[in-house]
Amino acid sequence: MDSGRSDRNGSGQRIPLALKILIAGGFGAGKTTLVGAVSEIRPLQTEEVLTNESVGTDDLSGVEGKTTTTVAMDFGRITINEDLQVYLFGTPGQDRFWFLWDELAFGALGAVVLADTRRLADCFPSVDYFEQRGTPFVVGVNCFDGAQRFTTEAVRAALDLDPDVPVVLCDVRQRQSGKALLIALVEHVAQRRGEPVPAG
Repeated sequence: MDSGRSDRNGSGQRIPLALKILIAGGFGAGKTTLVGAVSEIRPLQTEEVLTNESVGTDDLSGVEGKTTTTVAMDFGRITINEDLQVYLFGTPGQDRFWFLWDELAFGALGAVVLADTRRLADCFPSVDYFEQRGTPFVVGVNCFDGAQRFTTEAVRAALDLDPDVPVVLCDVRQRQSGKALLIALVEHVAQRRGEPVPAG
C-alpha cells in the first residue's frame, strides 16, 4: 500500500502513515470481538439484532447464543507511534454482504482470517478470497470455550493452506492475543516482501 505524508494546513504537523488490515472469517468467528479487544478507540460497529428473517438466509447452526450480526463493517484504530496508525476493518461474515468486500479490501496491507474449529468450513470463502487476490493473510484459530482443540498443523491441513501462511492459536477476547495475531500478519507481510521484520 503506497502512502505519503504531508503537512496538515501548513502547520508543520505531519499526518501519520496509515496501514489497513482486514479482519475476516465466517459468521460468529469473533471478528467484532477482536476489533473491540485491540482497538484503542471505541470501535465503530454496525451490529444489528438477528431476527426470524435471517432463518433460511444465514446459516446459524453451531453458533449458540449469538443475537447480533455485522451488516457492514467494524472499525477500530491502533496508534503505534506519532508516525504510524493501524486501521482495522472487520468484514461481515454472511454471503449476502460479500458485495462490500472489494471496497473494504482495497489498499489493505493484509488480513487476519478467524477460524472457528466447530465450523471450520465457514472460513473457506475468506481464505479463497485472499488467495485469489494475492493478499497476504494469517489464520487465527479462535479457541472458544468448550470447543475441541486442534493443533495448528491439523488446521493447516484441513484448510489446505500454503506452507508459508501462519496459523496462530488465539483467544480474541484477550487484547494481547489479538495483538499477537496482528504482529504475526505484519511479520508475514514483511517476509513476503523480503523486507526486514520490524523489531518489537
